[in-house]
Amino acid sequence: MKEFVISEAKAETAILVGLITREQDEAKTNEYLDELEFLADTAGAETVKRFTQKAGGPSQTTYVGKGKLEEIKLYIKEQEDNETPIGMVIFDDELSAKQLKNIEEELGVKILDRTSLILDIFAMRAQTASAKTQVELAQYRYMLPRLQRLWTHLERQGGGSGSGGGKGSVGLRGPGETQLEMDRRIILNRMSLLKKRLEEIDKQKVTQRKNRGRMIRVALVGYTNVGKSTIMNLMSKSEVFAENKLFATLDTTVRKVVVRNLPFLLADTVGFIRKLPTDLVDSFKSTLDEVREADLLLHVVDISHPDFEEQIQVVEQTLKELEASDKPSMIIFNKIDNYHWTEKEPDDLTPETKENISLEDLKKTWMARLHENCLFISAKDKENIDEFRDVLYRRVRELHVQKYPYNDFLYPEIDEL
Repeated sequence: MKEFVISEAKAETAILVGLITREQDEAKTNEYLDELEFLADTAGAETVKRFTQKAGGPSQTTYVGKGKLEEIKLYIKEQEDNETPIGMVIFDDELSAKQLKNIEEELGVKILDRTSLILDIFAMRAQTASAKTQVELAQYRYMLPRLQRLWTHLERQGGGSGSGGGKGSVGLRGPGETQLEMDRRIILNRMSLLKKRLEEIDKQKVTQRKNRGRMIRVALVGYTNVGKSTIMNLMSKSEVFAENKLFATLDTTVRKVVVRNLPFLLADTVGFIRKLPTDLVDSFKSTLDEVREADLLLHVVDISHPDFEEQIQVVEQTLKELEASDKPSMIIFNKIDNYHWTEKEPDDLTPETKENISLEDLKKTWMARLHENCLFISAKDKENIDEFRDVLYRRVRELHVQKYPYNDFLYPEIDEL
């Protein structure tokens, strides 16, 4: 089967398209397009233009209206005339097979949506057999309802057969329908095989987890690109891959960490993201077994991000879908070194927002809400890391005593602070 291809042409230029609706105002749409541009950059594409449209919702046939689609088409033509061709147009929501077909026919360039873009990045990042299998399964789940558009070339072979549903068009459809069913059957069989393979991998992982001994399990969770891998490297003194890209870490990494003679397991997991389809979450549930089986979740948040509160909500919702929202947890506000704000004038009566509230006032707000269940650090600059280690030590020790009450003799210095 044909796979997603951004990674084959890393110099391609891209146009981004999003909608402004009642549920998603202009500011929110721009934030989503910022993230979509970051995704495109991670996949190797360069964004050169954005198009937005105010609408009640996406058009069932072309996502945006005909006028906006014509505007995009004209821009693509102008770039071709200037010898700076557009490689692809990326839409910020998932497109149906019908939408994909109609848009491709109108614009004549490669069309992707947010889901296919994320899948391409997943395919680039996957390293282990487990992650590669889950990516392939997710790709087939995405591809299955969109198979019809792969056969649109047959419609151009009709000659004088007509297109009104007469004998010519029926005869023309026959081979395509047959091949379509064959492809669907091949994909379904492949998906069944992948699911069985994942079951086998999961059994191996369960055995591995059982062999890890009686240690507390701590999992780093959070939105993508919030610094989980940097914290992992800092705590475990290992070299987990970390960079300023979305989904830099796709495979779950587990390391043994020792703080003051107290050993525990620390897991770095794949980051979450907005508008992640349920099918994609389902495909990666086994990757996130470490989250479901953790004794403590460290929810890492990029406090310097302008929309960090919504990112918190996205992570909390994803944890609910993983049935892991009731676990003991802490919020670790990372990247305090990158936090910026503008002090209000004394006579400024506008409400306080993240843009005009100091870090100290923000700390007080969250600590009043979460008490001792939140910390503020900079993993990059190693700021407040000693406090982080102290708090983590106490939380892990409490959980260890609760879970293994007769095992304290293994750690003779466990009571020292």
